[in-house]
Amino acid sequence: MSEMNHYVVHVQNATKELKMGQVTVHALRGVTLTVEPGEFLSIIGPSGSGKSTLLGLIGGLDTPTAGKVYIDGTDITDLSERELTRIRNEKIGFVFQFFNLVPTLTALENVALPIQFARRRAFNPTNRAKELLTLLEVDDRMHHRPSQLSGGQQQRVAIARALANNPPLLLCDEPTGNLDTVSGALVMQALRDVQSEMGTTVVMVTHDMDVASQADRVVSLVDGRIADDIDPRSTAQLAAMKMLREGRGEDATRQPKMETPA
Repeated sequence: MSEMNHYVVHVQNATKELKMGQVTVHALRGVTLTVEPGEFLSIIGPSGSGKSTLLGLIGGLDTPTAGKVYIDGTDITDLSERELTRIRNEKIGFVFQFFNLVPTLTALENVALPIQFARRRAFNPTNRAKELLTLLEVDDRMHHRPSQLSGGQQQRVAIARALANNPPLLLCDEPTGNLDTVSGALVMQALRDVQSEMGTTVVMVTHDMDVASQADRVVSLVDGRIADDIDPRSTAQLAAMKMLREGRGEDATRQPKMETPA
């Protein structure tokens, strides 16, 4: 158990089977994955590869058919819904493609909301919300409702809300998928700032190669498995990310590592 405590995320030989009428769909086929504290990990893969399913298991939104999922040293696989709700509130922040802000609340009120529902409040809701909105450079919009914000501003407010209770893990499902290029770049910069300044572990699902290439490490899923480098799709993804980094003039040594199965 001491080894599992070292990781923010530890997925152990997870499978997920879905019944579709008379057909069984194997969404995940024995995935094992670890994520270090403070790491920024991208999960990429073609449509239907299992990446969103994997993110759902990590976030406690679903349970594996077999295998184990540990978050910050806690086995969440067989927890009750009440216990999972507590884990999600205290240890996991969620950022989705569609911002899911409460339309009748201001940015400040949206960010303060999770603190008000926390079992043990570690922060003053208003002060914490102001601090996070300032970090993400939307403090000048804190009294505006979502309809008065651009897409990029809404997503940065959503990130601030996800960080309200200072969770060790931030899960992002296509965080730039509903944004234009400029707004997407601002959101990615915000995520990197969160990683570097707060030490938050970030796990992100994306289909965008340019977005994926900005992470520290990349896991490529193909047909429910972590792809070998010998898989042509995995190799092509690695080559594409290298070209994107070179195009941005980044140091080649910072190229994200493609993970291969143990």
